[in-house]
Amino acid sequence: MLQDPAFWVGLAFLLVIALIYKPAMKSISASLDGRAALIRTQIEEARKLREDAQALLADYQRKQRDAMAEAERIIQQAKEDATRMRADAEQDLTRSIERRKQQALERIAQTEAQAIAQVRNTAVDVALNAAEALLRDNIAAGQAQTMVDKSIAELSKRLN
Repeated sequence: MLQDPAFWVGLAFLLVIALIYKPAMKSISASLDGRAALIRTQIEEARKLREDAQALLADYQRKQRDAMAEAERIIQQAKEDATRMRADAEQDLTRSIERRKQQALERIAQTEAQAIAQVRNTAVDVALNAAEALLRDNIAAGQAQTMVDKSIAELSKRLN
Protein backbone atom coordinates (compact mmCIF):
# COMPACT_ATOMS: atom_id res chain seq x y z
CA MET A 1 0.00 0.00 0.00
CA LEU A 2 2.79 2.45 0.71
CA GLN A 3 4.18 1.58 -2.64
CA ASP A 4 1.02 2.15 -4.46
CA PRO A 5 0.97 5.50 -6.26
CA ALA A 6 -2.81 5.68 -5.99
CA PHE A 7 -2.46 5.62 -2.21
CA TRP A 8 -0.02 8.52 -2.25
CA VAL A 9 -2.17 10.47 -4.71
CA GLY A 10 -5.20 9.85 -2.48
CA LEU A 11 -3.25 10.83 0.63
CA ALA A 12 -1.91 13.95 -1.09
CA PHE A 13 -5.39 14.72 -2.23
CA LEU A 14 -6.74 14.38 1.33
CA LEU A 15 -3.86 16.45 2.67
CA VAL A 16 -4.47 19.21 0.13
CA ILE A 17 -8.16 19.09 0.91
CA ALA A 18 -7.41 19.27 4.64
CA LEU A 19 -5.05 22.22 4.16
CA ILE A 20 -7.47 24.04 1.87
CA TYR A 21 -10.55 23.10 3.92
CA LYS A 22 -9.90 25.37 6.91
CA PRO A 23 -9.10 28.59 4.97
CA ALA A 24 -11.77 27.80 2.39
CA MET A 25 -14.31 27.19 5.15
CA LYS A 26 -13.27 30.43 6.82
CA SER A 27 -13.64 32.25 3.54
CA ILE A 28 -16.97 30.57 2.76
CA SER A 29 -18.12 31.10 6.36
CA ALA A 30 -17.05 34.77 6.25
CA SER A 31 -18.76 35.19 2.93
CA LEU A 32 -21.94 33.54 4.24
CA ASP A 33 -21.75 35.55 7.50
CA GLY A 34 -21.32 38.75 5.49
CA ARG A 35 -24.21 37.81 3.28
CA ALA A 36 -26.34 36.95 6.34
CA ALA A 37 -25.40 40.27 7.95
CA LEU A 38 -26.29 42.07 4.72
CA ILE A 39 -29.63 40.22 4.60
CA ARG A 40 -30.26 41.04 8.30
CA THR A 41 -29.43 44.70 7.62
CA GLN A 42 -31.76 44.74 4.62
CA ILE A 43 -34.50 43.04 6.64
CA GLU A 44 -34.02 45.57 9.48
CA GLU A 45 -34.04 48.40 6.97
CA ALA A 46 -37.19 47.01 5.35
CA ARG A 47 -38.82 46.69 8.80
CA LYS A 48 -37.91 50.30 9.61
CA LEU A 49 -39.20 51.45 6.24
CA ARG A 50 -42.41 49.50 6.81
CA GLU A 51 -42.82 51.09 10.27
CA ASP A 52 -42.12 54.53 8.78
CA ALA A 53 -44.62 53.87 6.00
CA GLN A 54 -47.24 52.76 8.53
CA ALA A 55 -46.54 55.86 10.64
CA LEU A 56 -46.85 58.07 7.55
CA LEU A 57 -50.04 56.27 6.53
CA ALA A 58 -51.49 56.78 10.01
CA ASP A 59 -50.40 60.43 9.94
CA TYR A 60 -51.97 61.02 6.52
CA GLN A 61 -55.14 59.23 7.58
CA ARG A 62 -55.32 61.46 10.67
CA LYS A 63 -54.69 64.53 8.52
CA GLN A 64 -57.38 63.36 6.11
CA ARG A 65 -59.86 62.91 8.99
CA ASP A 66 -58.92 66.34 10.32
CA ALA A 67 -59.34 67.84 6.86
CA MET A 68 -62.73 66.17 6.45
CA ALA A 69 -63.80 67.42 9.88
CA GLU A 70 -62.60 70.92 8.96
CA ALA A 71 -64.46 70.72 5.66
CA GLU A 72 -67.61 69.68 7.51
CA ARG A 73 -67.18 72.61 9.91
CA ILE A 74 -66.68 74.98 6.99
CA ILE A 75 -69.78 73.61 5.25
CA GLN A 76 -71.80 73.90 8.45
CA GLN A 77 -70.54 77.46 9.00
CA ALA A 78 -71.39 78.32 5.38
CA LYS A 79 -74.91 76.93 5.84
CA GLU A 80 -75.36 78.93 9.05
CA ASP A 81 -74.02 82.06 7.35
CA ALA A 82 -76.35 81.51 4.39
CA THR A 83 -79.32 81.05 6.72
CA ARG A 84 -78.37 84.17 8.68
CA MET A 85 -77.81 86.17 5.48
CA ARG A 86 -81.16 85.01 4.14
CA ALA A 87 -82.91 86.07 7.36
CA ASP A 88 -81.10 89.43 7.24
CA ALA A 89 -82.06 89.88 3.59
CA GLU A 90 -85.69 89.06 4.38
CA GLN A 91 -85.66 91.57 7.25
CA ASP A 92 -84.05 94.19 5.02
CA LEU A 93 -86.63 93.51 2.32
CA THR A 94 -89.47 93.77 4.85
CA ARG A 95 -88.05 97.04 6.19
CA SER A 96 -87.59 98.36 2.66
CA ILE A 97 -91.16 97.44 1.74
CA GLU A 98 -92.46 99.09 4.92
CA ARG A 99 -90.36 102.20 4.26
CA ARG A 100 -91.62 102.43 0.66
CA LYS A 101 -95.17 101.83 1.82
CA GLN A 102 -94.77 104.62 4.37
CA GLN A 103 -93.27 106.91 1.70
CA ALA A 104 -96.16 106.09 -0.63
CA LEU A 105 -98.68 106.84 2.13
CA GLU A 106 -96.90 110.12 2.86
CA ARG A 107 -96.95 111.04 -0.85
CA ILE A 108 -100.63 110.13 -1.03
CA ALA A 109 -101.33 112.27 2.05
CA GLN A 110 -99.27 115.11 0.62
CA THR A 111 -101.05 114.85 -2.72
CA GLU A 112 -104.41 114.81 -0.94
CA ALA A 113 -103.41 117.89 1.05
CA GLN A 114 -102.32 119.63 -2.15
CA ALA A 115 -105.56 118.63 -3.86
CA ILE A 116 -107.61 119.89 -0.90
CA ALA A 117 -105.64 123.14 -0.85
CA GLN A 118 -106.10 123.51 -4.59
CA VAL A 119 -109.83 122.84 -4.25
CA ARG A 120 -110.03 125.41 -1.42
CA ASN A 121 -108.11 127.95 -3.44
CA THR A 122 -110.36 127.32 -6.41
CA ALA A 123 -113.43 127.55 -4.15
CA VAL A 124 -112.14 130.80 -2.65
CA ASP A 125 -111.41 132.18 -6.12
CA VAL A 126 -114.87 131.18 -7.31
CA ALA A 127 -116.46 132.65 -4.16
CA LEU A 128 -114.49 135.88 -4.55
CA ASN A 129 -115.41 136.14 -8.20
CA ALA A 130 -119.05 135.45 -7.34
CA ALA A 131 -118.99 137.98 -4.50
CA GLU A 132 -117.33 140.52 -6.72
CA ALA A 133 -119.88 139.95 -9.42
CA LEU A 134 -122.73 140.24 -6.88
CA LEU A 135 -121.25 143.38 -5.36
CA ARG A 136 -120.73 144.92 -8.77
CA ASP A 137 -124.25 144.15 -9.80
CA ASN A 138 -125.96 145.15 -6.55
CA ILE A 139 -123.92 148.07 -5.20
CA ALA A 140 -123.86 151.55 -6.63
CA ALA A 141 -120.60 153.35 -7.45
CA GLY A 142 -120.77 155.75 -4.46
CA GLN A 143 -121.55 153.02 -2.04
CA ALA A 144 -118.59 150.96 -3.35
CA GLN A 145 -116.14 153.77 -2.66
CA THR A 146 -117.46 154.14 0.90
CA MET A 147 -117.07 150.41 1.51
CA VAL A 148 -113.48 150.43 0.16
CA ASP A 149 -112.56 153.35 2.43
CA LYS A 150 -114.17 151.68 5.39
CA SER A 151 -112.32 148.36 4.64
CA ILE A 152 -109.00 150.17 4.35
CA ALA A 153 -109.55 151.84 7.70
CA GLU A 154 -110.41 148.50 9.34
CA LEU A 155 -107.40 146.82 7.70
CA SER A 156 -104.90 148.68 9.86
CA LYS A 157 -106.81 147.61 12.99
CA ARG A 158 -106.93 143.95 11.93
CA LEU A 159 -103.25 143.69 10.98
CA ASN A 160 -102.07 144.84 14.41
